[in-house]
Amino acid sequence: MPPWINLPNLFTLIRLALAPCVMQAVVSGRHGLAFGLFAVAAFTDYLDGAAARRLATATQAGAYLDPLADKCLLSGVFLALAAADSVPWWLVAVVFGRDLAILLGVALLMLLTPVRKFPPSIWGKVSTCVQIGTVSAWLFSNAVGFIPGKTLSFIMLWPCAAFTIWSGLHYAWRGVRTVRSGPNRQT
Repeated sequence: MPPWINLPNLFTLIRLALAPCVMQAVVSGRHGLAFGLFAVAAFTDYLDGAAARRLATATQAGAYLDPLADKCLLSGVFLALAAADSVPWWLVAVVFGRDLAILLGVALLMLLTPVRKFPPSIWGKVSTCVQIGTVSAWLFSNAVGFIPGKTLSFIMLWPCAAFTIWSGLHYAWRGVRTVRSGPNRQT
């Protein structure tokens, strides 16, 4: 059996497979199902990290698959929520814009430098947590129709946008610093 086939990566693959299911549930107005599937998918994110640490089975494939699964889930759910007229399209543009800018930055760094490792920054992790909180608030609010929940969901839009933009700027700063400091610098 290939070494990348292990329990943590199985959890990651489950999260990746659940992403389109959550999106379909959101778009079709099955809000309770969407919230439940998202909760399961989010829990697999916890499980894959815990299993990789506890079993010491972290792999290079997992290092690529985990953020890919996270991005597919979060970006996909934001897109589905906008398509269902729950969140504004400008927020989707902020989330997708930051991710595209990061991908372009990584591509440039790979072309211009020998850097091949791109660890997440603290601001990237905070941004992801705030995005998860924002998506969770919207999905829960849609599922239960709780009016104060709608207010909280709207309030969450602004911190989500702010942390997403800030983390994008931080990644850009790290990239510029890497290019300026020469070939031995890791981001």
